[in-house]
This record gives sequence, C-alpha cells and structure tokens, in this order.
Amino acid sequence: MNLTPAATPLLLWLTPSLIALFLYGIGQGLVKKYIGEVPPARFCLYFVLARSIVFLGYFAFGGDRPSLLAADGHAFLSLGVLAYLFDGVGWILYFESIIAGPITIVGTLSAAYPALTVVFARVFLGEQLSGPQYLAVALVIGGCLGLSYSPAGEGQKITNRRWIPLAFSALVCWATSNTITKFAYTMPEANEINLSLCGAIGGALSLGSYGLLKGRQGAHSLRGWLHSFAPMGMMAGGDLGVLIAMHAGPASIVVPLTGAYPVVTLAFAALVLKERIALLQYACIAAIIIGMILCPS
Repeated sequence: MNLTPAATPLLLWLTPSLIALFLYGIGQGLVKKYIGEVPPARFCLYFVLARSIVFLGYFAFGGDRPSLLAADGHAFLSLGVLAYLFDGVGWILYFESIIAGPITIVGTLSAAYPALTVVFARVFLGEQLSGPQYLAVALVIGGCLGLSYSPAGEGQKITNRRWIPLAFSALVCWATSNTITKFAYTMPEANEINLSLCGAIGGALSLGSYGLLKGRQGAHSLRGWLHSFAPMGMMAGGDLGVLIAMHAGPASIVVPLTGAYPVVTLAFAALVLKERIALLQYACIAAIIIGMILCPS
C-alpha cells in the first residue's frame, strides 16, 4: 500500500485524528481526576453506554449509507463487529490487569499498542511508510511511552503475576482491532456510518457484558454518573474520530497519532489538576510534537 497524497487525502484523516487526540486527552484527564470516586468496572459500564449513544447517534444522523441488507456488505459488517469485539476484550483485559498488577507498569505497557499496530499494518496490510514517517511514528510512540511511565511507589509489592499476560493480551487485542478495522474498509460496501453500528454491537457484546457483571454493584449516584459520563463521552467521541480517520488514512499513522493523547492529558493535568511537569516529560512532549509534524509528510 503506497501512501501518497493522492491515495490518502490529508484532511480526510488528519482532521478526525486530531479531534480524537484532543477528546482522548481531555477524557483521560477527567478519568484521572475522578477515578477515586468511580470504580474501574463502573467506568467500563458507563463507557459502553456513552459509546453506544455516540455511535448509534452517528449511525442514525450521519448521512447516506449503503443498505445493511446488501449482500456484498456482509463481510464488511462481520469484520466490523469482530474488530470491536477485540477492542472490548482488550479493555476487559486492561481493567483486569489494573486490578491484578501495578497501574504504573500496566499503563506504560498499554501505551505501546500503536507500535504493535504499525507492525501488524506492515505485515498484514502491506502498509509502507516513508523514512521520515517511520521516524515520526517512532518519536510519537517513544514519547507516549515516556509520558505513560511513572515509577512505582516505595515499598510496593507485586504478589500476583497474572497481570503480565493480561496486559500483554490487551495490547495484542487493541492492535488486532485496529488492523481488522482498516482491513474491513477494503471490503465492498465499506462505510464509516455502518461501521459505527458495528462498534456499538461489538462493544455491547464484550465491554457491555463485563460492565453489567462487575460494574452494577454498589450505589449509583448522580454525581458518579456525571463524573463518569463526561470523560467516557469524550473517549467515545475519540473512538468515533478514529473510526472515521481509518477509512482514509493509514493505520500505521492514524493509530500512533491518536495514541499521542498523553500530551493533551499532561497539559490538562498541569493546567487543571496543578500537577508539575518534569524535565523528562518536557522531552517526551517535544519528541511527540516533532513526530506529529513529520507524520503527514
């Protein structure tokens, strides 16, 4: 797959990618602010509800689309649901790894899924980037890993190693989901509006089941709903942006670019949560910004 301006019109994928980057970053910042008030599984339940609202809303009012009953479109719809089943399973594994292991390490490992997506896109989709673009992707991914890392607290003991296969499996599931999504767009009758319906179905079957099983326990206050739905709605909006961007843009760039949301989260934490930015974080931000400039080259 030769990535040229004629093959992939820049604004068709760059604009929704940057919107997703912003929404992911602010959403993660709000999660960081309110995570002490809402259990992870509850966030998971609210996330699938928010995503269903966003995706089904786009499906209903997004414009013209091929008929769901078209015979040629069955492969696309099946792949779309499969992609979001993998995405949902990835989130389930991620939440389970947080429960079983140290969030400082799990969070850093999960931030590496764009790197695996680039490998999968090269191997399975035949995507080929230019030299500057590979450098850009490396800078973005390396910067995100640096921003996601935080040292474990003193005296922290890890007594259960089950988080290791859980976290790694989540990483594989997310990369697989992105790769299948991009492959689905090569099928007849491919359309981002119909894919949003696939996303709602796949998320409900996987993430929704997990949220109903583990996220219903305890009291559900109005404050908890508000503090959960705001960030989860932004995360769902980011997912929609990625869904649209993947139709026109290469997965090798769209996923690392939208995965650079820790830059926005860090800015949110500094401005709203009044957290200090360390020298390493400044260096990571610089690497990501340089990579973002080079990505569309």
